This record gives sequence, structure tokens and C-alpha cells, in this order.
Amino acid sequence: MNLVSVFGLFVITAIAEIVGCFLPYLWFRNKAPMWVLLPAAGSLALFVWLLTLHPTASGRVYAAYGGVYVATAIIWLWLVDGVRPNVYDLTGSAVALAGMAIILAGVKN
Repeated sequence: MNLVSVFGLFVITAIAEIVGCFLPYLWFRNKAPMWVLLPAAGSLALFVWLLTLHPTASGRVYAAYGGVYVATAIIWLWLVDGVRPNVYDLTGSAVALAGMAIILAGVKN
């Protein structure tokens, strides 16, 4: 699996995880009905399944995924929550993505 494919899969995985957590958050805040818990559970199941598609050790996948998750969450902050990222958000995301790239650079196919 090349780096672009891995990165794209991580982004889709991160969106599945964020949606799976965001919907219950809305329900707990009384901003959504209880039925949103069903697609939330489905989204979290999709998240778990997507993590299994990577051809390397699970611990390495989780560690590398974390960097993409951070950057995706900052984009979510902007697009969904309506909060413009500041320089610290962007710098932290860049550092997390650099960490992901370093981890994946050591993966032998």
C-alpha cells in the first residue's frame, strides 16, 4: 500500500471515528434525538473495520493513524464546528502529520 493510499484510508477512518463520537455528543447535549445513536454505532464499527485494512502491525497503525486523526479533527473543527483553526492548531497538526510520516517511513512492504 503506498503512502497516498494509506493517508486516504486514514482520513476516511478518522471521519468515521469523529462522526461516531460527534453524534452521541449531539444527543448528550440535547441537540439531536436518540436515534442518532444508531448511525453513530455504525460509524464506529466502520472505523474499527477500516483500521483492519492496513497491512502492518496494529500498534504501528494506531500510532500513525493518530497523526492523521489530529489533522482531520482540526479540519472538522473548522468545517463543522465553525471555529477557525489558530496557529497552534495548525502547528500541532503539522507536527502530528510529521510523526505519522516518520512512523510509516519505517514500514517495510
